[in-house]
Amino acid sequence: MKRAARTPADIRTLVLDIGGTGLKASVLNRAGRMLVKRVRVATPYPCPPDVLLKTLASLAAKLPAFDRVSVGFPGVVRDGRILTAPHFGERPWRDYPLAAALAKRFGKPVRLLNDAEVQGFGVVKGRGLEVVLTLGTGAGTAVFRDGALMPHLELAQHPIHDNETYNDYIGDRVLRHAGLRKWNRHVHKAIEILYALLHYDTLYLGGGNGDKVVNPPRGVRIVSNGAGITGGIRLWDDDVERRFFRGGAGGAAKRPRARAGR
Repeated sequence: MKRAARTPADIRTLVLDIGGTGLKASVLNRAGRMLVKRVRVATPYPCPPDVLLKTLASLAAKLPAFDRVSVGFPGVVRDGRILTAPHFGERPWRDYPLAAALAKRFGKPVRLLNDAEVQGFGVVKGRGLEVVLTLGTGAGTAVFRDGALMPHLELAQHPIHDNETYNDYIGDRVLRHAGLRKWNRHVHKAIEILYALLHYDTLYLGGGNGDKVVNPPRGVRIVSNGAGITGGIRLWDDDVERRFFRGGAGGAAKRPRARAGR
């Protein structure tokens, strides 16, 4: 017996959270709630595009059927293409059309933004200037004004101290080799610099190491790393579509029809 097609209210979104240490995924319902517990695998290295695509396809195969795909990538993203990929090697990733490649792989429409931006969509309240700082393998940043995502602020490769970048200064390598206390000093220094730069109203600390920050200053909130998944539903909002995906920019393939299978 043929399965009935799902209605638009049943549209499911596969969200892929690509990190330098781990690849995470789940499927969300129309309200943005996870239908299943997220799955995770270690990020393979070396990680050129073909290896990442194969690994993401294997990860998605463990999950329920979906109609569209949201992706967060740890680098500068523009019009569905990768401009920088500091964790994966710049040369094979330079100007790589990741959104289009994933759309072809899955046969579904894909929307792609920086991973800190996707996490930000999962936590911001829409009041004032809100900044997201993700702490994981490296560092990621995103800025929102009254809930609207601003042009991408890429600090990961920006010098912060003695020619060290944010990735070098507050990345996971410092935490593992220098210890929690020194790493926390570095994070607090980075927070001071971000406030001097942006005078934010709220700063959200996310990523895999966000909950390891001790005594965050006033105006700084530690948020769940799960927002890197749940924020993916916002990539399909009408206002986000107009700003970032109009005419297919930043995504790939057509808007989906609600269907029962992959």
